[in-house]
Amino acid sequence: MNLRIRNVARSAPVSIMVEGVPMMAHPGESLAAALIAAGHWRFGEGEDPARPRTAFCLMGVCQQCLLRVDGRLVQACLTPIVAGQEVSAA
Repeated sequence: MNLRIRNVARSAPVSIMVEGVPMMAHPGESLAAALIAAGHWRFGEGEDPARPRTAFCLMGVCQQCLLRVDGRLVQACLTPIVAGQEVSAA
């Protein structure tokens, strides 16, 4: 599944690891946007398993997109893609 807008100039994709699986993403775009474009909507579990965490506001206010990137807890909507990142659920 590819949810990216066509005919938009982007830099060449780089490889990141998401839960141990390689994924291609474009440097500089937000991690949340890259994950959603690749079909990864579930960012982790909340207190209620029927309501998983995901990107909600996409501007850093709600903190529903918390993930671990290279061992640090970050907001995926505010974190730019960098080659070699290792991403896992918070």
